[in-house]
Amino acid sequence: MNNSRPPEFIKLIISLECVLLAAFLILLSPAGDLISRSVPASGQGTERGEEAKNDASSKGGEEHKSGNSRQDGGNRESGSDSQSGETGPSGESGGTSPSGETGQASAEEKKDFIKWVDFQVTKEAMEKAFRYDVDTCQSEIHLSWTELLAYLGARYGGDFSKYKSSDMENIAQRLLDGEKMEDITADMKYYPYYLEAYTAVLGGMVGEFKVEIPASKAPEFILKASENSGNGQEDGDRKVWVTKYGLKAFSPIAKNYPYNDYDDFGAARSYGFKRQHLGHDMLGQVGTPVICVESGYVEAIGWNQYGGWRLGIRSFDGKRYYYYAHLRKNYPYHKSLQEGSVVQAGDVIGYLGRTGYSRTENTNNIDEAHLHFGLQLIFDESQREGNNEIWIDCYELVKFLAVNRSETVKKQETKEYYRMYQMVDPAIPGGPTEQRIPEESPAEQESAQGETTAEPEGTSEGREAVKS
Repeated sequence: MNNSRPPEFIKLIISLECVLLAAFLILLSPAGDLISRSVPASGQGTERGEEAKNDASSKGGEEHKSGNSRQDGGNRESGSDSQSGETGPSGESGGTSPSGETGQASAEEKKDFIKWVDFQVTKEAMEKAFRYDVDTCQSEIHLSWTELLAYLGARYGGDFSKYKSSDMENIAQRLLDGEKMEDITADMKYYPYYLEAYTAVLGGMVGEFKVEIPASKAPEFILKASENSGNGQEDGDRKVWVTKYGLKAFSPIAKNYPYNDYDDFGAARSYGFKRQHLGHDMLGQVGTPVICVESGYVEAIGWNQYGGWRLGIRSFDGKRYYYYAHLRKNYPYHKSLQEGSVVQAGDVIGYLGRTGYSRTENTNNIDEAHLHFGLQLIFDESQREGNNEIWIDCYELVKFLAVNRSETVKKQETKEYYRMYQMVDPAIPGGPTEQRIPEESPAEQESAQGETTAEPEGTSEGREAVKS
């Protein structure tokens, strides 16, 4: 009996063995590692990926699953610079650099952009740095608040629990005495990282702008310059335009409306899946006007099962994505808004509510009315959605912004709110469109203004310098 195999069969066996060997070698290669990384672990897809089955138009920090944005802090490098006194970003030993690169990183991961930001700057540090910036805006040496904060960030390794007011004063005085920041930080390895990271968070919030103010609060030289533009009203009722340098970003909650909050970033959420709370909740009354923090354009608007009626506004430099969620049932947005709309800092963009946690649109499933406010940083469009998103803790930032709250008025006929004092932000391409309340009778105006209280806890005094 002949036991020899046909040549064709032997060739087939050899071909199959070659294919299996090639597949095994590919899995051991960098390409194989990239393939394995592209397949998410069970239960760790992003909200966008999860909702693609049901709703392709979803986005925002409220909707992320645990593990997204690497909020465990593992993507940081420990270390110090003994010559400069600088401390590297604290984190797990043997971790990665602030840019997120590892020794075994794939080609995609080695792109030259920041992949992690842990924003721990305190309200007190922001206030002091901001004060230096404003006070020197017309001086020969103008101090940049982001540079001051970046210097301290490099010194503290980003840990502002170490912050001392004297540290800020010392670096500010050195600069005022003529030293250059580039010389001071020449040996600080992480200063460029903190400067880019903190500029990404705060870059659009301070600058020159024009704004309306009550004539009663205007400097005398402003009143003289505008006296020919009066309309016969008393100064207490008249508004005048002034040019200022200072804080042009606003609190997300309108002036005269109370809210409560605490630092809830990273808290557990369980609707739909276990995940982290990658935003900041501001508890208030249903219908409270929600304010645009920074000028930008509407990138996302509509229903999301996690955030309910929500808005996503992208800054003009593309670095920041502001997320406002759980807006009011039936009337969530200002009627002027649609996808692509340009909005200005201080504009009314929507109304606080408790929608969300349902696939059925316009459902109130949130137990306590609140605004979910989130801030995502985007250094590269690959971070726009997915497991590489960067969401920061906004608690200290919101406390800082509370000094600047936009005052609103209500049109009784439509129940729509508008900003009371207009602003011209030069960052808006083509110039801003005013959000001015439509003409109404004196009786309507009196009724609308009668709904606001006297003066909130924060005022605009001390937040800017009037330019002469």
